[in-house]
Amino acid sequence: MVTPKDIELANRLADAAGEAIRPLFRGDWQVEHKDDHTAVTVADRAAEEAMRRIVEAERPTEGIIGEEFGSLREGALRQWVFDPIDGTQSFVAGRPIFGTLIALLQDGWPVLGVIDQPILGERWVGAIGEGTTFNGRPIRTRACGALAGASVATTSPHAFADEEVDAYLRVVAKAYPKRPYPVYGGDCYNYALLASGHLDLVMESGLKLHDYAALVPVVEGAGGMMADWQGHPLDAGSDGTVIALGDPARLEDVLEAMSGA
Repeated sequence: MVTPKDIELANRLADAAGEAIRPLFRGDWQVEHKDDHTAVTVADRAAEEAMRRIVEAERPTEGIIGEEFGSLREGALRQWVFDPIDGTQSFVAGRPIFGTLIALLQDGWPVLGVIDQPILGERWVGAIGEGTTFNGRPIRTRACGALAGASVATTSPHAFADEEVDAYLRVVAKAYPKRPYPVYGGDCYNYALLASGHLDLVMESGLKLHDYAALVPVVEGAGGMMADWQGHPLDAGSDGTVIALGDPARLEDVLEAMSGA
């Protein structure tokens, strides 16, 4: 399903995006805001354009879904999904915890994913049947024997709707019975850290396909799992709620805590 040529192409796409982003990091440019009020910069657009040029030249029958420039060949069985800068707010603030996300979908299922941090020179690559690597070395998530004591992360609790906040806070209360102190900020970088065994649980909602598609192969290839807030696997039709677990055995505990049971 995923070939060595696919992985090689994904790495070259990440290289091209990084070459576009690095000269602009902490640079002098204007921040714009899209219709959905999210930030966008010249770096977002330059990075996506660089990746799209390569796919259109080398994979003319495969589709493209990009955050900044939309979809091309939507009916293709294989589709490349780009989020050139996931965590634009961090990029704007000069914080190197954003990432370029690259995914390959096969029949709507994520089968290859890249999380690339071009400033720190960190890259996670996950592929179905191939495992996940960090800068070329195999990595694994860590075991988590109970929800109590788990390290929980989310980008911002302000992204949750009212009822979602309640569900999230119930999980936090279970994970931190003595002192609620979860990890905030991080966007895609949290999932990379989870894949490397530094976090146990990430919860978010309101994500779009370009936000989560690349994360699935990276997390699951490292031994973790990703699901929506009902516990279902993530694909192109998922609702944008996301649970990432380093230890899949904790899924029922998280779902139970969310429900208030």
